[in-house]
Amino acid sequence: MGAREWGMLIALSVLWGGSFFFIGIAVKALPPFTIVALRVTLAAAALLLFLRALGLALPHRREVWLAFFGMGLLNNLVPFSLIVWGQTHIASGLASILNATTPLFGVVVAHLLTDDEKMTAHKLTGVLIGFFGVAMMIGPAAIGGLGSNVLAQLAVLGAAFSYSLASVFARRFKRMGVAPLLTATGQVSASSLMLVPLALIADRPWALAFPGLDVWAALLGIALISTALAYVLFFRILETSGATNLMLVTFLIPVSAILLGAVFLGERLEPKHFLGMTLIAAGLAAIDGRLLKRLRTLPAQRKLSGEKKI
Repeated sequence: MGAREWGMLIALSVLWGGSFFFIGIAVKALPPFTIVALRVTLAAAALLLFLRALGLALPHRREVWLAFFGMGLLNNLVPFSLIVWGQTHIASGLASILNATTPLFGVVVAHLLTDDEKMTAHKLTGVLIGFFGVAMMIGPAAIGGLGSNVLAQLAVLGAAFSYSLASVFARRFKRMGVAPLLTATGQVSASSLMLVPLALIADRPWALAFPGLDVWAALLGIALISTALAYVLFFRILETSGATNLMLVTFLIPVSAILLGAVFLGERLEPKHFLGMTLIAAGLAAIDGRLLKRLRTLPAQRKLSGEKKI
């Protein structure tokens, strides 16, 4: 990835880092399927209005809409529902750690299902270092929650696995010639068509108490910022950098959340945060490979330079 792709990945981590905060507010007042349905429906409405303002329209081909529904299932319905349900039973810190297993699943899934994103030693090493960095940064208190509420933890792991499948599945949109903005709009629109009936049946939202302004603000935040805008970036990065690189965003989400808390909420950065961020940076550098390659060639370059001087 170049500087532009790394910049987009960091921006995406900030947008998605806020989703755990927004979910933490909404889940106190609304059931999981209702939150997820509102999230994708509001995001779809915003993106459709944006497309109309640009004079664009979604494609009508049958195979494209089948792909939209497949992407909506793997990237929205399954993982969003599992994470929101999981967060009703476990802390968001532990959920973030479990969500950071996405690149671990992703390296394996991409190796098995693609021809051009095979597993390498430096990729696997980098992913493992990055995962331990996330665990270190969030701290032993969150890790201490492992073992209790096992079903909730398995739900978040299931969401991570679904995300890894979605990242590989989404590669087909480039082959179909569907632009990232249209892909983002189509998959959240398809997700809405699946999730709204599910929420109506499972949650009976008309019988719930009307949410307060803080809940509506959280829903708008998660829909417009952490879904609509985030997915436009998501599919742009996927198109230019591939599935394995895209999934590295789950390492950066906790970094973004902690740094945002320090800047805007006055939270104090502790030594574990700096150590965790250092490990994550080392893991990303190992996956990227360029720094390691440069370090390997440095002795040879020095030797060659010395020979020229002689």
